[in-house]
Amino acid sequence: MVEINEKLYFEKISKDSLIGYLHEIIESNEKISALLEQANTVATERFFYNDHGKIHSRIVSAASLEIFEILLKFNIIPSIVENNIGLIEDSKVVIFLSAYLHDIGNAFHRENHPLIGSLLAFNLLDEILLEIYPDIKKRNKIKAEISHSIYSHDEKILAASIESSIIKVADGLDMAEGRARIPYKLGKADIHAFSALSIKKVELESTKEKPILIRVHMNNEAGIFQIEKVLIPKIQTTIIKKYTKIEAIKNGEILRIYEFD
Repeated sequence: MVEINEKLYFEKISKDSLIGYLHEIIESNEKISALLEQANTVATERFFYNDHGKIHSRIVSAASLEIFEILLKFNIIPSIVENNIGLIEDSKVVIFLSAYLHDIGNAFHRENHPLIGSLLAFNLLDEILLEIYPDIKKRNKIKAEISHSIYSHDEKILAASIESSIIKVADGLDMAEGRARIPYKLGKADIHAFSALSIKKVELESTKEKPILIRVHMNNEAGIFQIEKVLIPKIQTTIIKKYTKIEAIKNGEILRIYEFD
């Protein structure tokens, strides 16, 4: 069982040379840092949404890599491999960079931020990917896959690849109380804030029955809102929903179980 938090991110980058290399490149990129800072300002201070900055990027990246590892153990083939675009390592590149950059569109506006972010990322990624993919054709295919994943993290858009589906589910897993503290302190006192504040931790586990078992621990039933209005709509527009199960747990007891066809 793995808890989804920022600590997991640093465990991932320390154990994987490719992810560690990408981490160094992306976190030292001043353009990306500026966009993430601005995205967080726009999302939290102007629209009173939960955190959308660097910490959120790290947590979603960690959750994405964990889900990816789980699916590989169950012999679920990534779409990039299935479609002869690349290898497992290429899928990992797409997953990490998509997860880290998925919210940069908020720097412009909350409205249509998945589309804005996908276009921003496509333009930004040449300088990041040039050394890994000197071949322009391969590089642009990888960039397109990343843009697809960023665009389709919107719950209304179908995530049509394994990689994009992973990003979408992982985005919904960053729901523990820390995400809501900034808007709550700024005066946001609605069900979104109270629901997020009631969730103490989110854990990932795999079982023979379902590869992706999500356990959401809360101290108040208000956390159900976060599951049903944020996480489930994302899961339902992915192609990995059949592998996924959610347990809502209050003070150690299961309140509800959610499964998907």
